[in-house]
Amino acid sequence: MPRLAADWFVYTLLRLPPDALWAEAVSFFIYDSIKILLLLFVMIAVIGFLRTYLPQAKVKAWLNEKKGLRNFFAALFGAMTPFCSCSSIPLFLSFLKAGIPLGITFSFLITSPLINEYLVVLMLGFFGWKITMAYVISGMVIGIACGFILGKMGLEKYLVRDMLPGPIPSINRGEPRSMRQRIAFGWQEAVTIVKKLWGWVLFGVGIGALIHNYVPQETIQRIIAKTGPFSVPIATLIGVPMYGSCAAIVPIAVVLFRKGVPLGTALAFMMAISALSLPEAVMLRRAMKLPLIAIFFAITTIGIIFTGYLFNLLQTVLV
Repeated sequence: MPRLAADWFVYTLLRLPPDALWAEAVSFFIYDSIKILLLLFVMIAVIGFLRTYLPQAKVKAWLNEKKGLRNFFAALFGAMTPFCSCSSIPLFLSFLKAGIPLGITFSFLITSPLINEYLVVLMLGFFGWKITMAYVISGMVIGIACGFILGKMGLEKYLVRDMLPGPIPSINRGEPRSMRQRIAFGWQEAVTIVKKLWGWVLFGVGIGALIHNYVPQETIQRIIAKTGPFSVPIATLIGVPMYGSCAAIVPIAVVLFRKGVPLGTALAFMMAISALSLPEAVMLRRAMKLPLIAIFFAITTIGIIFTGYLFNLLQTVLV
């Protein structure tokens, strides 16, 4: 459902007041819930269908052959997908179900919301090519490095058992699969996973709708502007629980920068909102135990903070 359709439903059909924050939150909730649930279903169905052509043994064998580049390819694929942090979760879960190693899937999950084509276009218009290029490179490095570290920590024990890879059922041993059977497998896999996740998705998007519409931008600007050398970690920690689209985040980062907030601090705030959010943590809870979510958020947050300080040091070169 396009955003305009959600607005028409809320403001025209339901006749909610267009100037009320709570009405805007309702529109945001309807749009994002339908978008993420549809994306979740379609992506899992498609990857389930493709899994019938790519057995787990072959996928793992290919990944083992590419040991030095696995995180790079996952991060590169993430950079090519136009998703926010919550919308990246369907593909992340599909990769887990397909037996792709956890650290590789994390490289995708981190990079996918950090870098995408419309964020790059917005940044080119607001910040120029040097800052945009540095941002893209730093986003790739964060995704690759954090995914690599997480993959080396042996955290698979913290995955929820029924979200672990499952075998593809054999169909008429000795006979090739029919197209109908392959489609049916992908459909059933999507139905099964969406049934497990839909409540968490609605809860997470609900939190995101409240944060998106009720957290005042001016308050954030005042807090970050007054924190001195601690502005990078504080900006990152403020951004982590928030939720918003790249189209909304880039202008906020620009305003912060133009009001005297250091470049790295503004970009760290933008990265934290893009890559990590409270709604994302709620949705991931269905697939991961709390220690794994905490470790994932902590390592990615440290990576963003380090990058923020680096951008502050390089500000005179980039601007």
